[in-house]
Amino acid sequence: MTALTLSTAAAPGLRADAIVIGVAKGAKGPIVAPGAEAVDKAYDGRLAGILETLGASGAEGELTKLPAPAGFKAPLVLAVGLGQEPEKDAGFDPEALRKAAGAAARTLTGAKKAAFALPVTDAADIGAIGEGVVFGAYSFDAYKHNGDDAKAKNGKAPLAEAALLGGKPRDAAHKAALLRAAAVGEELNRARDLINMPPNDLDPEAFAALAQTAAKEHGIKVQVLDEKALAKGGYGGILGVGSGSAAAPRLVKLSYTSSKAKKHLAFVGKGITYDSGGISLKPAGHNETMKCDMSGAAAVFAAVVAAARLGLEVNVTGWLALAENMPSGSATRPGDVLRMYSGKTVEVLNTDAEGRLVLADALWAASAEKPDAIVDVATLTGAMMLALGSRTFGIMANDDAFRSALHEAAEEVGEPAWPMPLPEHLRKGMDSSVADIANMGERMGGGLVAGLFLREFVGEGITWAHLDIAGPAFNEGGPFGYTPKGGTGTAVRTLVRLAELTASGDLG
Repeated sequence: MTALTLSTAAAPGLRADAIVIGVAKGAKGPIVAPGAEAVDKAYDGRLAGILETLGASGAEGELTKLPAPAGFKAPLVLAVGLGQEPEKDAGFDPEALRKAAGAAARTLTGAKKAAFALPVTDAADIGAIGEGVVFGAYSFDAYKHNGDDAKAKNGKAPLAEAALLGGKPRDAAHKAALLRAAAVGEELNRARDLINMPPNDLDPEAFAALAQTAAKEHGIKVQVLDEKALAKGGYGGILGVGSGSAAAPRLVKLSYTSSKAKKHLAFVGKGITYDSGGISLKPAGHNETMKCDMSGAAAVFAAVVAAARLGLEVNVTGWLALAENMPSGSATRPGDVLRMYSGKTVEVLNTDAEGRLVLADALWAASAEKPDAIVDVATLTGAMMLALGSRTFGIMANDDAFRSALHEAAEEVGEPAWPMPLPEHLRKGMDSSVADIANMGERMGGGLVAGLFLREFVGEGITWAHLDIAGPAFNEGGPFGYTPKGGTGTAVRTLVRLAELTASGDLG
């Protein structure tokens, strides 16, 4: 991971491979952002004009390289667009800083050290820039020829160190913000690694083993239910989904506890390590990225570890519902009826609607502990992608205030989300003539139908929310801002922020 430091050094005298500055989009052209005063002075105050000549406008994510002025110990100045200039006396939005730092860090692959002279007004800006650097410098290279040497694109390693200028090394708030950025960044990148791993190396058993290792390292209690324990306990949903695979399913429970905690949160993650669709096989062209169907479990895993690393004063339990959905002679068939952990029976009309089945068992297990709130995270439905696109996840809940609080938390940390309803009239479509409920309902509004199905398996009186991250969990396009191609780690930051707000008693 890229090392983060705070520095009070002046940009001209700092030994680095590059100095990163911000450029905003002003009414009459690009404007050099605060933090780069020393750099602008070295260009005799003409830096904005030079950048405009080079084609820069200050648009978000725009990158412009130019030789450093005479006397600088760094050879390169990298100007990154911050977007529209803020109103007078208003600082730059933290997400704009996060995206700019991420784009710069991604561009500086191969550099040993870069100095970030971006606008800093408070500790929140330090945290945003630090996160952006760690997120943006990420690359997944374990399976490339030079992977053992941590080499990335073109055989170059990710940016090794980032010095944040304008930060105060002795300021407690600044130091805490940087430490938080490093912890959240490293855990989010852990989730990305898991999502990007090929399914032949990350089956349910391997995922559970990785969780056990991390739990031991960070003082988290862990319990793993294998196929025998799942059968004995009556976890019909997880077993039913995993029955067609040679790789047996697992249910992993991760428990972080704080002696000062007054609240308990439960996070439940869908962990389908590969989804073929089962007997209801996915059509050609829809299988290639299905290693990402465990993104919800990866996010939950990373969030619990982050809570432990940050020492949050809240108890957090993570449930990873892990299975591989494959077609075979032993696979669940359309028309089969499964008896779930809750005792309810489910008629399986489509084996590709499997995520809700493993989540149902895990939700009921989480409910048994009577947490103050449960949040499940899942790449659940293509319908949610049709509704919200590829960069926004949907939030459903059985409590409007909790849904709003989650939405605010997501937006605060830079994860686009949107509140979605749970229309009661859609529940009737899941009525079954042979079981308590079917795993499919009306086609229109399929993402909402899935949410209604999950609600059936939440314990009475427990506040619950469902995050459908099908769109933003895996980026099939090119990288942008601090978001790489492949696994994104979506929902990690939202879950961590929810835990922080719960710990501090500030949850709205």
